[in-house]
Amino acid sequence: MTPTDITRAIDDLLFTPGLDLAEAVDRHFAPDYRQRTDGVWSDRDSFVQHMARLRSVVRGGHIEVHDELRDGLRYADRHSVTVTRDNGRTSVTEVYLFARLSPDGRFQRVEETTLLVSGHDDDRNLGSIK
Repeated sequence: MTPTDITRAIDDLLFTPGLDLAEAVDRHFAPDYRQRTDGVWSDRDSFVQHMARLRSVVRGGHIEVHDELRDGLRYADRHSVTVTRDNGRTSVTEVYLFARLSPDGRFQRVEETTLLVSGHDDDRNLGSIK
């Protein structure tokens, strides 16, 4: 399996609406996946719940990777995600991400910090909405 990266993962999770969510998650995230966003830990089931909720409010967008590093099973990046919501608002969130990949190349653990760069203050919680 080709190791994943944040661009492919976000594109499949959020910006490819015809792709089944379970398939997108399985493609990029190991069965024992855990994530900490802005200090709050989630297991894989909570992450799937978060992605389902995001899919219900996000109508489109794109990701831009500013910096990306890979060293064996370690992965880090700084990226921005621009989303347009179902209410027509657009926001940009900058993300600082550190990850561990599983031996098969999928994300096993992600720790990230998010920063709303532009958009409505209500969009500040998009990184953890459920």
